Amino acid sequence: MEEKNNDDSQKLDTDYIPKLGIEFGSEQEAYDFYNECGRNSGFSIRKEWCNKRKNGVVTSRKFTCCKEGNKAPWERNGENKYERAKTRAGCNAHMIIWFDKKKGKYFIHSLELNHNHILHIPQCAHMMPSQRKVSKAQAMEIDLAYDSCIKFKDSYEFMARQVGGRDALCYTLQDQKNYHYSKRQKEQKCGEAGSLFKYFQKQRKENPSFYYAVQLDASKLITNIFWADAQMIVDYKLFGDVVSFDTIYRTNKEYRPLAMFVGFNHHRESMIFGAAVLYDETIDTFQWLFKAFFEAMSGKKPNTIFTDQDPAMIKAISLVMPNTYHRLCKWHLMQNALKGVNHLLQGEDEFKSDLDACFKIWEEEEEFLSAWDAILHKYNAFDNSWLQSAFEVKEKWAKAYVKMSFSARMTTTQLSESINSDLNDYLQSDYDIVKFFINFERLLDAKHYKELKGEYNLRQKLPKVKIASPMLIQAAHIYTPKLFLKFQEQYEEFQGAFVKERVERNASHEYIVSIYGKPKDRQFERGGILCSHALKILDVMDIKVLLEKYILKRWTKDAKNEIVQDFNGRDIKSDTKLEVTTQYKFLGPMYVKPIARASECEEAYKLALGSYNELSKKIDDILRKKI
Repeated sequence: MEEKNNDDSQKLDTDYIPKLGIEFGSEQEAYDFYNECGRNSGFSIRKEWCNKRKNGVVTSRKFTCCKEGNKAPWERNGENKYERAKTRAGCNAHMIIWFDKKKGKYFIHSLELNHNHILHIPQCAHMMPSQRKVSKAQAMEIDLAYDSCIKFKDSYEFMARQVGGRDALCYTLQDQKNYHYSKRQKEQKCGEAGSLFKYFQKQRKENPSFYYAVQLDASKLITNIFWADAQMIVDYKLFGDVVSFDTIYRTNKEYRPLAMFVGFNHHRESMIFGAAVLYDETIDTFQWLFKAFFEAMSGKKPNTIFTDQDPAMIKAISLVMPNTYHRLCKWHLMQNALKGVNHLLQGEDEFKSDLDACFKIWEEEEEFLSAWDAILHKYNAFDNSWLQSAFEVKEKWAKAYVKMSFSARMTTTQLSESINSDLNDYLQSDYDIVKFFINFERLLDAKHYKELKGEYNLRQKLPKVKIASPMLIQAAHIYTPKLFLKFQEQYEEFQGAFVKERVERNASHEYIVSIYGKPKDRQFERGGILCSHALKILDVMDIKVLLEKYILKRWTKDAKNEIVQDFNGRDIKSDTKLEVTTQYKFLGPMYVKPIARASECEEAYKLALGSYNELSKKIDDILRKKI
């Protein structure tokens, strides 16, 4: 084809019509130009041959129509059952660029504009291979949708609507799937262990207070994994006086147990203090896990820990935390009862209520022992192995023995069921290690958000004070809403209390308080708020406000107003990305509004586009200087 230089063609043609002599600052700029020509005309392009100098500089490059050439003979022998459809037609359309050493620029040296095939219609331009590309911003949106467990089809349709249609999205649903599968392959290229360490290193880079520990076997293979993020460490420091430890959930197809340390915050909502994926459930494994947990928590041990009846777990607790009161979870006990005494639970309606009374009603040891003996005689259950084993550890579950241990009035049945329900909502047994952590983070985010809702409600909704007394008004200002309601219940009950007996000895005073139909509750010893009996005594002593020693900080609105240090003695910043997130949330809505308005008018659209390019360049310059 005839080559001729044209002075007007030395600049990039804004209409994307290729002409001989047009100059480009780089090879990529030339590619983008020819690709846009193809978009406008209806053909896809690809890179053909190139020549390079020894220093790697490309001296010439050929870009062709994607239908250039023909299918190789071995590709069209017809033996392949799933043979691909023919796409090449021997098209000779191309653009060749050469490098001008003097100018330091590339220019169009050779052109062929004619095609030997039908060109695509404009509506299908976005489907052509060279037009389909997932940008960095789009990749972030795809990752976000995947991490939120949104199906590919749904997220693709949503993102297409955001930009005005699928043709404006510049990639297809299959491209989205390919991007995701390719990313997963890269993540898993270093194996499960490599992916795990990569995840932990990323977390620690984002927040140095992130803690993890890995136990290896004799063959240097990973057996047990424990981790706790900065927020977990803060939460345990503030609310780790009572912990429930559970291994009932199974994480994957190998059914490896997921162990979790769980507790209550000041809103009485469940929270996770730490988690582990275990290889087995032996004494040695639990010892290693408990030691790793306490190392992450700077050595702090709970006052009380709830677990199931697992013998290995019980032994490890006695070795690692001998001063912690070990209680058995009622929920787990009743689950085991379904196996051990199921015939009694199914056949005798009274058996469950009699057994339940041993858990919740009998406060004195003599009462409990008498009631237990009555159960054995009534149901002829002297030889039942489950009842025998439960009686051997009665000090860990019967009210007569645990009544003085602090439990934050933890309803272990509710807590265990709540946590396992949450896990079933976010985790599945077929998840690989990467997806497991992604979805476990979603669970943590949901729990943190639930706590934020509690913080909002205690500032937004004023508690209803039923009696205008100084003590109730004071409690309404101090306690979180749920705890205030519990305190107010006790305050209302004390109105019907009376002093049954009073003994004064020098400076000490003893009172026996009674409320008709209500036994002693020991709310303060077990739950951290004064019971109606204690409130009656304060009233008799003419004390009209709560004394500071009777206010447990873990139940107050100010429970989290404390600086917590991590295992290295550093002040913990639970959200190191908070500043970036806050700025993003502020700028995002601010820019969306003018962009939405600009899209309604061609002139305004061009103004916004020009402003974006200028602003983007300035931002890149600023960030480049900070690197």
